[in-house]
Amino acid sequence: MKELENFKKLLEIMETLRSENGCPWDKKQTHESLKPYVIEEAYELVHAIDSKDKNYLIEELGDVLLQVVFHSQIAKENNDFTINDVIEKLNEKLVKRHPHVFESKGEYSYEQWEKLKAKEKGKKEFSKIGEYNPGMPPLMNLRRLIENSLSVSYDPYENEDIIDLLIDDLKNIKNEKSNKRYNIDFLTHLIYFYVKNNINIDSLISKAAKHFIEEYKKNEGGEDL
Repeated sequence: MKELENFKKLLEIMETLRSENGCPWDKKQTHESLKPYVIEEAYELVHAIDSKDKNYLIEELGDVLLQVVFHSQIAKENNDFTINDVIEKLNEKLVKRHPHVFESKGEYSYEQWEKLKAKEKGKKEFSKIGEYNPGMPPLMNLRRLIENSLSVSYDPYENEDIIDLLIDDLKNIKNEKSNKRYNIDFLTHLIYFYVKNNINIDSLISKAAKHFIEEYKKNEGGEDL
């Protein structure tokens, strides 16, 4: 199969880059030194998706795949694991977490997904909406938890007017600046508003940042080099 041949070639290229006569930069990299690039490539992939540019998306998917191959090659050199271990673990996880597909057991639900994840990790209890993830950006964490709560039919503000809550939050923030609770409430209600209305908050923030710098440059007029 062409896919297998290309993947094998990719692994060979990575091994060559890390070899004695390979690239000086690639050879000195470690799991730790590559961490910023993993995050960077993930964000660039999201930008490629938003761009609707097929070739850009292909390129950025390749860069994300490179990170997987890069880390796996480093692990292989350290006798920790190989790319095959990564793929086998992923295959096993996908089958285990989709019993409704591979074992015809019930129907999919987010609650079932979290239950299976907790069971895999040896936990005795699980939360239907998952857990706080310290490895995820804070704003993304909050958005994900709110999305998950709605997916299991838990809507904390179902009987509230979210706009009224936001207005009250702002008034409370203005009148009691030292009370952090109102700041927390405002942010929670704001993210809830976007999630509830199916607005991609991460993409929106990126567009807002782009708009901000464009407006600044218009007012600035540009600096001569």
